[in-house]
Amino acid sequence: MTVFERFANWMTMRSVDPVLARAQYGELQRQIPLLYALLGMNAAAVAYTHLGLAPAWMTLWVPGLLIGVTILRLLAWLRRPKRPPEQPEIVHRLRRTIVLGSAIAIAYISWSLALGRYGGEHQHAHVALFIAITVIGCIFCLMHLPQAALAVTAIVTLPYLVYCISYGDAVYVAIGLNILLVTLVMIRVLFNSFGGFDTLIRTQMETERLNREVTKLAHTDMLTGLPNRRFFFAEADLILERQTRRGGEVALGVIDLDRFKAVNDTFGHLVGDELLERVGERLRGVFGADRLVARLGGDEFAFAIEGDGEEALAVGTRACEALSVPFRLGETAISIGASCGIATSGDVSGRARALYDGADYALYRAKGERRGFATLYSGEHERRIRSEREVEAALQVADLDREMSVHLQPIASIADGTIEAVEALARWTSPQLGRVAPDVFVTLAERAGIIHRLTLTLLGKALAHLAALPGEVRLSFNLSAHDLTCHETVVAIMALVRRSGIDPARLVMELTETAVLRDFGAAEASIRLLRSMGIQIALDDFGTGQSSLSYLRRLPIDKVKIDRSFVAGASDEAGRELLSAVVAFCKSLRMRCIAEGVEDEQQLDYLRSIGCDAFQGYVLARPMPVEDLVAWLPGEAAPCAVGAA
Repeated sequence: MTVFERFANWMTMRSVDPVLARAQYGELQRQIPLLYALLGMNAAAVAYTHLGLAPAWMTLWVPGLLIGVTILRLLAWLRRPKRPPEQPEIVHRLRRTIVLGSAIAIAYISWSLALGRYGGEHQHAHVALFIAITVIGCIFCLMHLPQAALAVTAIVTLPYLVYCISYGDAVYVAIGLNILLVTLVMIRVLFNSFGGFDTLIRTQMETERLNREVTKLAHTDMLTGLPNRRFFFAEADLILERQTRRGGEVALGVIDLDRFKAVNDTFGHLVGDELLERVGERLRGVFGADRLVARLGGDEFAFAIEGDGEEALAVGTRACEALSVPFRLGETAISIGASCGIATSGDVSGRARALYDGADYALYRAKGERRGFATLYSGEHERRIRSEREVEAALQVADLDREMSVHLQPIASIADGTIEAVEALARWTSPQLGRVAPDVFVTLAERAGIIHRLTLTLLGKALAHLAALPGEVRLSFNLSAHDLTCHETVVAIMALVRRSGIDPARLVMELTETAVLRDFGAAEASIRLLRSMGIQIALDDFGTGQSSLSYLRRLPIDKVKIDRSFVAGASDEAGRELLSAVVAFCKSLRMRCIAEGVEDEQQLDYLRSIGCDAFQGYVLARPMPVEDLVAWLPGEAAPCAVGAA
């Protein structure tokens, strides 16, 4: 491209930076009205000094027309909104400014040079001053649009220089050359100033870009690329406010991955991180770019959409279905699944945090009752929350030693019917609430952070009861996930056993698979610590967790308690085959097998036929206080009386 072509492109603004053009337009909005005001007043002054010396059309009609056009242009710039228009319109207006500025400059210089032939030396000097001031004013007021400044300066200065030289007077020639020299210097200053302005705008652009990147980093989860917790709640509040004004609903959902902890423990954190990345990709595919989905932390994700519960439930279901499809990581296929809780602004009032609390409670119910599915928060959940809050409040102030008690349920050998152990089951009678179910208050004790005190209180009572039982009878006691993964609690349990004087070999600690999976490393360390004291370990609710077979091989477990759902399923052929396979597997690992929830003789007979070692259930006895158990034991210990309870 030649120099002329580059200059032509520059003058016509064919390639202009959008941000720079916007900045130029903003500066011109403040400065061009000043230029028109200066030009109009100076033109009126020149016309006034030539009244009676030049024709009336040159001192009245022509300047009147020029000043009128100037005023119209001034008003046009003043009336434009402060907010800049769209980019194409900005460039169009800048080009129009160059053209109109050049046209107005031609009109003014033509009029002023024609007027300069009238009057005396004072009038001639006034015209020269008018032209000089016009040039200086144009350069300063148009410095942010150098194309216009250069065009106007050339249009005014060059004809005036020719005019001065043609005068034939050395003084006028000197004036013309002096104005040309000053103009050239000021043009140089103009380009220097515009260069600084250009650099400033580009620096601001880069600063804004860096700020946007920093803001994005601050609002983005680095692992998945999804928005993070801070951004999610801020954006969800904005969505909620917008929909509230419109009279619409907002649904907020919480998604929690199932079995992710097992993946981390089995394959390591690098695989776990890669899995979370893939989860983020699938969730982006489900929700698209128009809906908000974020990673809140760990394996917890959340979304917020404009819509009602039915629409959100459909979206949450699609998300759970997408995450239930196995992930292929290298040569390994990993299945996790997910559960989802959803709350809507129609059911929960308040900001996004309140919706999150409702969705989190719905998620809690989903994981307990409908794992792998989406659950919508409802009025029933609201009633449960109120009820649980009452229970939690009563639990916080409860006298555990006085209000808590332990009932014992016998565990008998299938082979000869002898009572080989009793399971300690917690009971709570609150002065305010009456009897509270164990599955309710134990869960709330974990949530309230008082499970440590509750466990030690119940174990102390159970050990005292064991002292009243025959020496061959063992005590089976349940430990929660919080107990098992807390080193201080395990140490306190061991100290309590030593103080009780009970032989640790008479104790069996029951652990659920969920408790083991919560933190496998800590659970394994606790189990080995308990076994070093002589305490036996039983895996409770076997078959209801996610990684039974692999963890049975890795942990020092003595007994397995088959979940009652397997026993109840023995009424059909498929259920019997599954129960038989579970018992056979335990036998292959040389672990004693105990069936829970045995309720009739038919179930008991089948368990006997497949070689199950022991059983527990209503067919033998219900849980009872220790006094009733002591009275019951002599008549029930005989083999012939196993099914008579």
